[in-house]
Amino acid sequence: MEAPWRSAGRTQRGQARLRNEDAFLDNPRAGCWAVADGMGGYRHGDVASQWVVSQLASVSANGNLDQRIQAIRHRLQDVNQGVRRAWTEPGASGDVTMGSTVVALLLEKGRAACLWAGDSRCYLWRDQSLYQLSKDHSLLQRLMDERQLSAAQAQAYPGARALTRAVGARSRLHLEVLELRTRPGDVFLLCSDGLYQGLSHVDLGRALSMGTPQRAVERLFAGALRRPVRDDLTAVVVQP
Repeated sequence: MEAPWRSAGRTQRGQARLRNEDAFLDNPRAGCWAVADGMGGYRHGDVASQWVVSQLASVSANGNLDQRIQAIRHRLQDVNQGVRRAWTEPGASGDVTMGSTVVALLLEKGRAACLWAGDSRCYLWRDQSLYQLSKDHSLLQRLMDERQLSAAQAQAYPGARALTRAVGARSRLHLEVLELRTRPGDVFLLCSDGLYQGLSHVDLGRALSMGTPQRAVERLFAGALRRPVRDDLTAVVVQP
């Protein structure tokens, strides 16, 4: 049976990493996609991100959108607890600290849901305009929201890139969820911060207007790789 949605994904290790700490899920038959980014500066970030993606890959395609949202919540809570146990249980060595961002997209006919924790993002290209659906869970975003600082002002604060939510960061994971109706012509982008930090909204929009998910991914990476890339890059493009 042919999947009702078209999608494509790609990931690439950055120059500052010994291994790629990003992971992604591209499962159009189940109407489920995700990007996970192992927390920077922690060891075993690649293990955490792969753990997130493997659990999301096992979520059943059966049930309505609300039931699938709850299934993802439960799976990610399980991962959160497992990650916490791995580096807090007695006898754990000091090098097992791990964590990961996550952004996931679920689709059913006419409906979409975006779930996330951290600063991996979900964008929507609609009617020749780009919308950022997710809002970063980071100190940088909090400084801009609470102190009404510009991005440049907030970035001057020490540790501004620190995450305020992530899988494994707290004893309980708090996911944010956004639901919306889809329209013909919509294109979704899930990506890690390594990708969007090097591209403007104009760059992202031009890539997502390329006509097919595969061409969009190729355009995104071509743009990102024009400069030295230190962080890992991951993108998943979905056309409902």
